[in-house]
Amino acid sequence: METKTIDTARDALCYAMAHFIAKGPRLEYGNYGCPRAYRAEQRAIARDLRDARAFLRLVEASSITHDDLKSALRDAWGGRLSWDGATLDYCAGQYWPTEYRKAVAATCALALKRHWWQGAPDQFKNAQMKKQFGRGMASRWFK
Repeated sequence: METKTIDTARDALCYAMAHFIAKGPRLEYGNYGCPRAYRAEQRAIARDLRDARAFLRLVEASSITHDDLKSALRDAWGGRLSWDGATLDYCAGQYWPTEYRKAVAATCALALKRHWWQGAPDQFKNAQMKKQFGRGMASRWFK
């Protein structure tokens, strides 16, 4: 079992990410041609929230450091999610409501992957991620 160390900078970043993904997506119904497309988008955004929360809980329970998480912020999701020590900022690529939770999930997934599987072959990593998270989450975040 991993020993969790106290890292207030990392905890502040995790808190900021948790608060960030809790924001409503502010979808605009007029951007969708029909109710079916709108509801499909809502479901995808809710799935991204579940994924981001699951990864964030694991990051918080692990010994991942603030520096590890900052490195993942730079490398995941095109570096569009940034942290200045006090504020989490996201620069949208296409459509903010469908991206902001994915940015947090991708950041946490990358930090976890680096932390757990340093130096392991990719086929081993992918098999272990499927076992840990299930095929759906593993295929979305650990390609």
